[in-house]
Amino acid sequence: MLGGCAKDQHQGTEAPPPGTAFEQIKDPPIAAETHFAAGQLAESRGGFDDAIRQYRLALLLDKNHVPSLYRLGCTYAQLKRYPEAVETWNRYIKATDGSPDGYSDLAFTQELAGDPAAAEMNYKNGIARDPRNEACRVNYGLMLARHGRIGEATIELQAVLPPAQVHYNLANVHELQHRNDLAKVEYRKAIALDPKFADARTKLASLGE
Repeated sequence: MLGGCAKDQHQGTEAPPPGTAFEQIKDPPIAAETHFAAGQLAESRGGFDDAIRQYRLALLLDKNHVPSLYRLGCTYAQLKRYPEAVETWNRYIKATDGSPDGYSDLAFTQELAGDPAAAEMNYKNGIARDPRNEACRVNYGLMLARHGRIGEATIELQAVLPPAQVHYNLANVHELQHRNDLAKVEYRKAIALDPKFADARTKLASLGE
């Protein structure tokens, strides 16, 4: 048999009068971080439009919410919405006080959008901010290589990469542009500098050598 309930210690107390803090308790407002997390979840499920909506909501609450600006820029670029991506990267750069990585992302997006002159300017802007920034140097070097400016590309890559990696990256560009003889030359140089460079050996073998 169950015993009776313990005496209600609140029995007989009066309800708080209207307008007190008790009645004014509400759910806390949704923070920018919450919308950002929802955006990431949507991205992971392939819901890019919903992700964009969530990142925009985060930025309505905090216009300089750096993680949302970053993912929004990436998502726009992935969807080839380049004007919106460029605008977002510019906002990201401003919010991060001139992040070199931001300049690299902006420049890469501009290259994808078919504006290599603007891309080159912003790679140089990022390098001016940090001469050792790997993203700017490597992406700028690869862009130069894609445009046949191999000597300049080599200088940019050499600033931040070991010699074998420089030749490997140049070889990759040649291979992607179907300049297989030049690719073989660069892969051989990479292997000569680093005989244990397995990826270079695999690539060279795939080209029939």
